[in-house]
Amino acid sequence: MALDIGTWDLACQFNNTDHHTELNGTDRLIVRRGQAFTINLNLNSSSYLPGVSQLQIVAETGPQPAQQYGTRAEFSLSDEIDSTCWSAAVTSPPGDTICLSICPAPDAPIGRYILTLDGCVQFDFILLFNPWCPRDVVYMDSEDKLAEYVLAQDGIIFRGDADYPVPLAWDFGQFEEGILDACLRILDMNPKHQRNPGKDSSGRRNVIYVTRVLSAMINSNDRDSGVLEGCWKKSFEGGLSPMSWRGSVEILRTWNSTSCLPVRYGQCWVFAAVACTVSRALGIPCRVVTNYFSAHDTNSNLVIERYVNEKGETESVTRDMIWNYHCWVESWMTRPDLSSGFDGWQASDPTPQEKSEGVFCCGPVPVQAVKEGELTLKYDAAFVFAEVNADLVFFLKYKDGSTRKIVNDQKVGQKISTKSVGRDVREDITHLYKYPEGSAEERKVFEKAKHQNKLNQQQANGGLNVTIKLSSGISKGCDFDVFAIVTNNSAEEKKCRLVFASRAVSYNGITGRECGFKDLLNVELMPGAERKVPLRLNYSKYCNTLMEDNLIRLGALLIDYSTREAVMAMRDIVLDNPDIKIRILGEPKENRKLAAELTLQNPLPEPLQGCCFTIEGANLTGGYSITEKLESSIEPGQEAKVKIYFTPTQCGLRKLVVDFDSDKLGHVRGYRNVIIGK
Repeated sequence: MALDIGTWDLACQFNNTDHHTELNGTDRLIVRRGQAFTINLNLNSSSYLPGVSQLQIVAETGPQPAQQYGTRAEFSLSDEIDSTCWSAAVTSPPGDTICLSICPAPDAPIGRYILTLDGCVQFDFILLFNPWCPRDVVYMDSEDKLAEYVLAQDGIIFRGDADYPVPLAWDFGQFEEGILDACLRILDMNPKHQRNPGKDSSGRRNVIYVTRVLSAMINSNDRDSGVLEGCWKKSFEGGLSPMSWRGSVEILRTWNSTSCLPVRYGQCWVFAAVACTVSRALGIPCRVVTNYFSAHDTNSNLVIERYVNEKGETESVTRDMIWNYHCWVESWMTRPDLSSGFDGWQASDPTPQEKSEGVFCCGPVPVQAVKEGELTLKYDAAFVFAEVNADLVFFLKYKDGSTRKIVNDQKVGQKISTKSVGRDVREDITHLYKYPEGSAEERKVFEKAKHQNKLNQQQANGGLNVTIKLSSGISKGCDFDVFAIVTNNSAEEKKCRLVFASRAVSYNGITGRECGFKDLLNVELMPGAERKVPLRLNYSKYCNTLMEDNLIRLGALLIDYSTREAVMAMRDIVLDNPDIKIRILGEPKENRKLAAELTLQNPLPEPLQGCCFTIEGANLTGGYSITEKLESSIEPGQEAKVKIYFTPTQCGLRKLVVDFDSDKLGHVRGYRNVIIGK
């Protein structure tokens, strides 16, 4: 006997809270696969009778739903819920009001659904991946990790340099208004969906497929309505500097509201952060990872070659690059498509570097596969392996055209970093990607990967050595010294040439103008002798050469006149920006206006014009940034101070991200953790 349904209640408040989606709002039903949700049905005339009453249910997703593709499911009432497939059961006593529990299959495609009861009652809902469900391939068995990698709406991304990692607070904002809709639209705009929407909708049951689609769609290099356009030039005409973004929300909203035109501009940490936002919004545990001294190996030979002339100037002969740091994402999932041992974190990279299967994307590849040197595993294992293991080789190019290999101890793939679970500190995860340097395990990996350059690396040194040391307190605006320490460890007197140079450099390894230079033609070193050579870097010289990254590359090249052998040291330094002092005025509570008092002291020996502070924070600023401009200039040593008002909308621990900008001192960042009470 069919049920005569009158009205129904989707119980969005209860269901969304039970499914950890309530921060998306409770005005519509958003649930996770493999977990039951409950709706209340009010019957018109008849009562529900167990074993007698019948109800036919159809769940459909995508424009061409079909049972054979898993995008249409037909099922009826059972005695109890079966969490292995689509199922439904009544969980209330007989009567004219019943509680109907419906459980989506744990491998159902994610996306927008229409549910039909007995062909007459219809309602829609959104289905997401479920990392709380043991049967879902994204299952994660730690509440602390789920809080960090799925629910946390803000976090820390590491930039700077291997010797000086700089934390950057980021507003992921995956639960802000409109963001989930933008994320689902990304899936709909991808070319695979445009070509075959039925097949693509079916593919959304597979998190490997979805992650690969996201890797391609966060960038726009394939002219595929992707989210971000990359730019690594000195100017950012027609858009915003990647340094301007404080979070993902404005980027995704802009893309969604401008007919899916790519947002200008992104660089690696922005691409990775937006990918992390979208992944978390869809229910995939995700984190941003930074690899310091990261290789971009374009010809797959695991070697990055650099030629240096006798003035210490680098000459590029290939597109291979060494990035000061490079960011990508890791997503948590099982890999049933591979042999055992490769579940867990999977690296994928939305920054457009090289094409994979004809598209600018990379991954997902098991991090364990990278560690083990399994370069043939899907997807793009060889490329990620090179990013953390390629060999950097320098050659000295003499005036006569001859070349000689330079002794150099720089290592690719250093201090691979991510934010710690529940704390704003750096977690070093290098051990997940690489065995200890010099270990037997490392050698086995290089043998498997046919990394001959590393296997043959037994470089002889004629006894000369050079290192670079820094003075303390290096910050933007000051003059400071750096030092080349040259030593002669041989038993012979050495006569050498020392070239000590400094240049501005971007984070992706593009060198700019010179900041300071010294060429000593007659450096005499007795056996066992050491000499300390200073190089003064003056603000008046470097102020107009620095790029937005605040990085200066130091290089010391020591050439032995008698043997023509050369040794080199290279080091990048990060010039510290001043701290932004952040005071919260008022009692932090939901829906109560607060003020942030922001103060920054001008560290430069010249005034700052066009100063402004901007704040942003998940559940703090309504999903938008708030800017306050200063009318007057800020003289050297003077403080810039403003108050910016905002109203928190959710309780809990939140990050207020702050940015200061001006004509001479740009994109200074800071943040403050704020605990919002009920």
